Amino acid sequence: MLAAVSSSDGPASSQVTLDPSRAPAAVQAWLDRVRPLIDGELERRLAVRGDDPGRLREAMHYAATGGGKRLRPALTLAACEAVGGALDEALPAAAAIEMLHAYTLVHDDLPAMDDDDERRGRPTVHIAFGEAIAILAGDGLLTAAFAALAELGPRAAAAVAVLGARTGALELLAGQAIDLSMEKAGAVPRSLAEVERLHAAKTGALFAAAVELGGIAGGASPELCARLGRYGMAIGVAFQHADDRDDGEFPDLAAEAAARMRALTAEAAELAAGVPRGDVLAAVAAWMGQRA
Repeated sequence: MLAAVSSSDGPASSQVTLDPSRAPAAVQAWLDRVRPLIDGELERRLAVRGDDPGRLREAMHYAATGGGKRLRPALTLAACEAVGGALDEALPAAAAIEMLHAYTLVHDDLPAMDDDDERRGRPTVHIAFGEAIAILAGDGLLTAAFAALAELGPRAAAAVAVLGARTGALELLAGQAIDLSMEKAGAVPRSLAEVERLHAAKTGALFAAAVELGGIAGGASPELCARLGRYGMAIGVAFQHADDRDDGEFPDLAAEAAARMRALTAEAAELAAGVPRGDVLAAVAAWMGQRA
């Protein structure tokens, strides 16, 4: 699968199990504040206007705006504000992250991948629109994500480089290739290191990109952006270890994974402490620490 393994959105989907209603007050307040901004930005970019051959634009809108917690783009905005940027400076990057995430889910659900019929309580894109349009919708969301980053002006090149590296053949797609090859061979990860290699590629990479893009959008130094990327990776991998535990995955490795979660969230908290206005980032790390 292209993104993280979980059962939270129905059949073997790519969503992190995370209930915002159980989040600490600071995190909940942040999500309540920024989700309308993110949803409005997605609607502005993806609303269907005029002719829509094959319902392609409708399928893209369906994929990117139908539910979801918007945690990744919320972290993009949090990182931007943490380094002294304004939220509107990071909205293109936040939209890019969510559109790219939606693309991974559309392709993840296809018959050639997980062959899932339902996501977030409604038909998957290939069920609702057909396989061919689903492929095009995923492609459209991917290209729209990179087009959105072009709006960052002089910071666009750095943003494109980060998103391309994190979601390309060396990280996100590499994780998919590893997963598919293991599935074909009937193999399962035998060590926590093997599990974490998958988690870092398939979950951590996009979280790392989300947080680092926020820093870029806010004008942070390369050093501070790299720190934010390490924070995002730690949070993403910890999230996926928590999902494994909640779903009963890799029970023989559960104790090791719990210890690793504590280490990762402690690392994330330390990294957040080095960000000028990193209170929200620190609160997210604390939230994940509670899950450990």
